[in-house]
Amino acid sequence: QVQLVESGGGLVQAGGSLRLSCAASGLTLRTAITAWFRQAPGKEREFVTRVSRFGTTYYADSVKGRFTISRDNAKNTVNLQMNSLKPEDTAVYYCAVKTAGSGEYDYWGQGTQVTVSS
Repeated sequence: QVQLVESGGGLVQAGGSLRLSCAASGLTLRTAITAWFRQAPGKEREFVTRVSRFGTTYYADSVKGRFTISRDNAKNTVNLQMNSLKPEDTAVYYCAVKTAGSGEYDYWGQGTQVTVSS
């Protein structure tokens, strides 16, 4: 059974930093695409960033230069370092995994709340 568990969310002032972590069990993250999405209140879920099996990364324009995704193969985790946080980054952040050959993200975590105060 695959499980994704996010951690690291919290309350931070604008300009601050947070580091989110997505820990996987039942799946080896280096064999899949792992992404972070977020959903703010009253808004649709949006893509934030992803890392491929080969380590290639891609970022939404809104977070480019401020957020960094990384994978720790030894710990089977994917991390999201978020710097220069803005109030508009406030959302529930979700980790998601797309396995090889899948057209959709197959597995999702429960989410972790990030709140940025102005």
